[in-house]
Amino acid sequence: MAFSAKGRTQTALADINITPLVDVVLVLLLIFMLTAPVLQSGIDVAIPHTRSTQTLTEERMVITIDKDQNVFLQASGADKPVNVADLPELLKAHAADPGKQTVYVRADERVPFGAFASVMESVKRSGITNISIVTQPFEK
Repeated sequence: MAFSAKGRTQTALADINITPLVDVVLVLLLIFMLTAPVLQSGIDVAIPHTRSTQTLTEERMVITIDKDQNVFLQASGADKPVNVADLPELLKAHAADPGKQTVYVRADERVPFGAFASVMESVKRSGITNISIVTQPFEK
């Protein structure tokens, strides 16, 4: 748009400076890139390999035993450390119907069988009989 003032033609400044916008977007991108790995919290467990595996997508109760034999319960999205003696009561509190509830046990492959068996016994004491062991497939 041009207009005249005493013989001079002036144009309106119609350009938008996008430099601040680009700066803000790059800072937000950097923040998300740095915080994304932190949001994927979990226990580092070397899961045993098996030939037959089944992929599940729905949310389930997961009990994790790490290499130091620490037990964690993931019932509402977060892994919380628990005592094996308190596990039956915690599972009963999170399970609406223990007879139909499924619990997944993730154990590090270096965990002794005695620790694994005590966790399995605690799960059975809670009334949950459907227990699945989490494994991963062999590399092809």
